[in-house]
Amino acid sequence: MPCRNGSPQRKAPAQRIRQNARTPAVSPPAGSSMQHHPRLVPLIVACALFMENLDSTVIATSLPAIAADIGANPLALKLAVTSYLLSLAVFIPASGWTADRFGARRVFAAAIFVFMLGSIGCAFANSLEGFVVARIVQGIGGAMMTPVGRLVLVRTIEKRELVSAMAWVTIPALIGPVVGPPVGGFITTYASWHWIFLINIPIGIVGIVLVLIYIDPLPAEHQEPFDATGMLLAGAGVAGLAFGLSVAGLDILPWQIVVALVAGGATAMTAYLFHAKTVPAPILDFSLLRFATFRASVVGGFMFRLGIGALPFLLPLMLQTGFNMSPFQSGLVTFAGALGAIGMKTVAARTIKRFGFRRVLIVNALLSAVLIAAIAIFRPGMPVSVLILILLVGGFFRALEFTAVNTIAYAEIEERRMSRATALASVGQQLSISAGVAVGALMVELSLTFRGADTFTAADFTPAFLVVAAISAASALWFWRLPADAGAEMSGRSPANAEAEPNAEPIAAAETSDRRMG
Repeated sequence: MPCRNGSPQRKAPAQRIRQNARTPAVSPPAGSSMQHHPRLVPLIVACALFMENLDSTVIATSLPAIAADIGANPLALKLAVTSYLLSLAVFIPASGWTADRFGARRVFAAAIFVFMLGSIGCAFANSLEGFVVARIVQGIGGAMMTPVGRLVLVRTIEKRELVSAMAWVTIPALIGPVVGPPVGGFITTYASWHWIFLINIPIGIVGIVLVLIYIDPLPAEHQEPFDATGMLLAGAGVAGLAFGLSVAGLDILPWQIVVALVAGGATAMTAYLFHAKTVPAPILDFSLLRFATFRASVVGGFMFRLGIGALPFLLPLMLQTGFNMSPFQSGLVTFAGALGAIGMKTVAARTIKRFGFRRVLIVNALLSAVLIAAIAIFRPGMPVSVLILILLVGGFFRALEFTAVNTIAYAEIEERRMSRATALASVGQQLSISAGVAVGALMVELSLTFRGADTFTAADFTPAFLVVAAISAASALWFWRLPADAGAEMSGRSPANAEAEPNAEPIAAAETSDRRMG
């Protein structure tokens, strides 16, 4: 209702959260395929994302065989990994605008098709140059697949069902990096490396058909001009930061080049922040961080993912160098985390409904950090069953945290800004994973230098796991600042019961903070 001065009366943050959460992201049209198959849409998106996440890691163990076949140096073939990461980072910022301009369903199907084309190019490449170009094409498809896949969910699934739907999308991101290396090793050993890429073709064809049949077209109502300058600055910034952090501490490039990449990326991103203030529709909309739930998801999620992002790098390396396991053996051990993630799907919605987003995010971040720190005590001679149990339980809690973080991001976002939110959230996730690898690699290298040794032992990984665990635990501070009823209707939790819980900030203080940001 209007105030005396005629201006609209500002609602308290908790009221705004409840009001936005009651409204579906988009109500499916009457008689639409989404009404009849509400559980099929998350499965379609999850399968497409699993294909991408698996392919991006499965190549690691197959590089020597690919290099021998196409007549390239194995070290030079690292360009295949580099080119994919750079392509991914450069094009993610454009995903939101592209989905608004051409429609989320159409772009998602096209992303799968482009990824398939890249896969075919990789399978039939007979030179280093051809293989690198094909990986760049794959990266373009992957850059659109993840954020636009999430956008399809938030625009087709009612908010009260989004927790369960998002759990399906969380699983591929967790199990893909875990199962990728052993699957790649198995295919390369017992078949041919070409099948690593060719298996994407039937999956992609089925995915496109299902997208076109079961996902209704939902064109955006608000089409905004393309921010070309912002795209160049943001793309250069994200690419420089993501790639520079990914190779930091890995002894792949001279440290001067690594520093130049990170510094150049930071400079470009700083220039973008100034540019974004001068355009009506920036390619990455940082004004979304004014929403408490989105800010907690992006910033708190960044810190949590930083620790988790180091695991796919640190754990297999420790098991293979410190425990003398083969790549296949280490893959079987780390697969326990994937099983835990799959088990989470059955209880995620009920857990968040019972305890609320805020409490789950805080407690679960601390539990997950403890279980990451527990890996620091892994030593040769420990029963494998103990290792598997810790990884299994840890995978469960990490998946639950990811589901909650990914879902709460959209509690306050209005429909017309959903595409911008998915793009910005995806950029944060990409940077957090790269930062996690950088921190993990740096801590292992420092431990090795401190001992004055040139070979790894299991003890060299202890500081790395403790540091990334501490960073993940620190994310709880951001979740602590959320209102007690954050995302209440989204989780199906009664707002009255949520408000009865202790809150980290009085409503008056939240209103003051909200006015300052507004």
